[in-house]
Amino acid sequence: MKDTSTPLFRAVNIHKSFSGNSVLKGVSLELNKGEVHAIVGGNGAGKSTLMKIITGLYKADSGDLEVSGEVVTFSSPADAHSKGIYLVPQEPLIFPNMNVQENILIGLPGKKQKLIPRINLILEQLDWKVDLQRSASTLSIAEQQLVEILRGLTREAKILILDEPTSTLTFSEIDSLFKTIKRLMEDGLGVFYITHRFPEIFTLSHTVSILRDGFVSSQGPTTEFTYETLLQGLAPVNSHRLYSEEMYKENEFTKTAADSSPVLSVKNLCGSRFHDISFELTKGEILGIAGVVGAGRTELAEAIFGLTKVTNGTISLCDEVIDQLSVRRRIHKGLVYVPEDRQQHGVFSITSIQSNISSTLLHRWNGTFIPFQKEKTTASLYMKNLKIIATTVKQKLSNLSGGNQQKVVLSKYLASEPMVIILDEPTRGIDVNARNDIYRIIKDLKAAGLAVILITSDIEEIEKLSDRVLIMHQGKTVNILSKEEITKDAITSFAFGAKNGVVG
Repeated sequence: MKDTSTPLFRAVNIHKSFSGNSVLKGVSLELNKGEVHAIVGGNGAGKSTLMKIITGLYKADSGDLEVSGEVVTFSSPADAHSKGIYLVPQEPLIFPNMNVQENILIGLPGKKQKLIPRINLILEQLDWKVDLQRSASTLSIAEQQLVEILRGLTREAKILILDEPTSTLTFSEIDSLFKTIKRLMEDGLGVFYITHRFPEIFTLSHTVSILRDGFVSSQGPTTEFTYETLLQGLAPVNSHRLYSEEMYKENEFTKTAADSSPVLSVKNLCGSRFHDISFELTKGEILGIAGVVGAGRTELAEAIFGLTKVTNGTISLCDEVIDQLSVRRRIHKGLVYVPEDRQQHGVFSITSIQSNISSTLLHRWNGTFIPFQKEKTTASLYMKNLKIIATTVKQKLSNLSGGNQQKVVLSKYLASEPMVIILDEPTRGIDVNARNDIYRIIKDLKAAGLAVILITSDIEEIEKLSDRVLIMHQGKTVNILSKEEITKDAITSFAFGAKNGVVG
């Protein structure tokens, strides 16, 4: 039960500007003991800035922060930690040369060995299987997220800020996390829960605050909200077509989008963490690939794209076997892969939008010099058609929101004029407006004749977008569902390895 006495935390009339641009315009909210307070908002709404102020990374221009009724001023994250505030970031901050245990305990004072029993107790309560001596360099994104959560719980945080904590977790891990949060709330823990997944808001939170353009546009008990009122509180979604056929006017395959012959054929493919995968993909088709984390979906995508070797089987693009081709040659032939981890593998964050978008085209521009005007024109076209929110194509990518970075990644690969595009968790960690933009882009890609492989842990995305769904479990195909067979229950059951789609 949440405690409604003195608030555990209050932010009062917080203002923050950068270079004359007002980002927060008088934001106020509070958090009680034993409460989950959901924070919702689009890109640029001010969520990240507000959380950075609460955790001591930024200092507010005006306004007050209070912890248990005491006005506090933070000059660093260490100050916030000392008051029991801990942020679990959306992008895990992991030291790959350390093991899991060292990553959890880094920065904590005192003898580390005395804290190991606490970590083991938390793991037991979470029912999470984590090898503390495992090298952090071998962790998947989902496992890195678990390490971040363990850091906060080990530090006995009173106020836990969770930024999209379930975006890469399996169903069972999400269930364990929710159970743990509810148990910790009984001990008085307060949680700020940033999410773009509406079902989680109604499942877990007591209070909702919607940020829009630096204001709190709506706030109150979760029971007073519906899906419709949540959407109303967010910035309106632009409903016009985002993908222009002009971008593919010179691509011959779009002229025969109705052709039902396979554009991609995968036969008996085997590799790291997957075995004997077969499917065909036609022009203008979206094939969803579902499965829990560890099922082998990303490994399959990387093998098809040529990032990892296959041990058996064949991959054919328009009847041409491409097993032995380099990644560069596969891109040139019309196969591209948009990876799950855009920060590590999808973008060059220190360079401009223009440079990122043109990076897949450099091999086409033979000569000593890059044709900068053509590069600018190409980048401007994609910036316009995919509605990338930025001041100029010269803007550094690291200064863009997550949703706009994802659009740049898409632009980068679409600029190579592919026939097949593999999208691995394309909406991970982006807000509801950018998510809907990506959905429309995917539908427009289908309409333009591209063949799309969509790997996602979001069952609603699978249902909304896929023409067929290939479901993997422990590296194998357990079923391929037709459009009529795609349901949440069927996907969930097969993803967990149930025979005939019946759990248990």
